[in-house]
This record gives sequence, C-alpha cells and structure tokens, in this order.
Amino acid sequence: MMRDTGFEDLRLGPPVDTFGGAGGEPNARKFEVFGYAFMGRKP
Repeated sequence: MMRDTGFEDLRLGPPVDTFGGAGGEPNARKFEVFGYAFMGRKP
C-alpha cells in the first residue's frame, strides 16, 4: 500500500505488543496481532 502511494526505501520495525493490558489482549494473543513501526521516503 505504501509503495502504491509513491513511497520508497521502506523499512519495517520489529513487532510490538500493542495490546498488553487491554481488554482485547487474549484475542490479540490468540491471533498473534502485533503493531509495527514503519518508515518510508517519498521522493
């Protein structure tokens, strides 16, 4: 999706537990849901 909008040099960070302590944490763990930081450059 980011490439489709013109971004280049994309970088993806490591997975982050964004649901720790939240009400949906058990479901997030069951389905292995994580957040990821990303960065790109638009020429």
